Amino acid sequence: MNDWLELRQHADTGIETIKAHFEGHAYDPHWHDSYLVGITLSGTQQFHCRRERHRSHPGDAFLLEPGEIHDGDAPVAGGFTYLTFYLDERWLTHTLHGLYDSTPGSYSLHFTQTLTREPQLVRTIGDTFATLHNDEMKIVQQSTMDNLLAQLTSHCHWRKKLPSQLQSAAVAHRARDYLYAHLGDNIGLSDLARETGTDRFTLTRCFKREFHLAPHAWLIQLRLAKARQFLARGDQPVDVAAALGFADQSHLGRWFQRAYRITPAHYRRLCTNLPDVSRK
Repeated sequence: MNDWLELRQHADTGIETIKAHFEGHAYDPHWHDSYLVGITLSGTQQFHCRRERHRSHPGDAFLLEPGEIHDGDAPVAGGFTYLTFYLDERWLTHTLHGLYDSTPGSYSLHFTQTLTREPQLVRTIGDTFATLHNDEMKIVQQSTMDNLLAQLTSHCHWRKKLPSQLQSAAVAHRARDYLYAHLGDNIGLSDLARETGTDRFTLTRCFKREFHLAPHAWLIQLRLAKARQFLARGDQPVDVAAALGFADQSHLGRWFQRAYRITPAHYRRLCTNLPDVSRK
């Protein structure tokens, strides 16, 4: 296997930029808590998202929303190479709200397409990645980010939620908030049902409808997303595992490697340049 991965974390914004190459199976189904924007540079990148199988070829831009489950593999010999970075959901939503007239809270922001070959957007994604990954001057970084934001607006739309969806979503979001607040605890479905004032079966249906995962599977993904944050600031893998409710460091490592194709210790080193001195 000739897999490799370059990762940088931008000091000012916290935006993570990744350039990588994978052959065969790349990563298991997982999600991110940010908007994912990237380009396939070579080969064929195959992934499932929004209940469809997508094939991204050189020059294709891929756009994924927070919480969208996706996997990855190379169906063609030689693998694929891509670049990508993550945009914070709250930052992007808040900024784009400023470009629209009084958009109500009953609307949610969505990308209109998962794949696009629109030349200007593809070029802007590449320019933004380069300025962040190579740590260009701040004025250059901010200008390219502004240009990217302007390009993305033409690829987004606001989707109004129906009353029944709002009620179901409210249950799911209360459960999600509880999971956030008790991230490292041994939480049961009965705890979530009690918190949301419903039963376990209704809760699970509402949660799956809103987030496309059962609560237990979503909690694992949430813990992995938080693990990335803690490791990026320099926390030791053994301490991250304990703080987030994993049985031990090995348990965290198995899940982390399946989702991201990199060990927690290696990810920490790439983000911080600190040596791994974790306790055994």
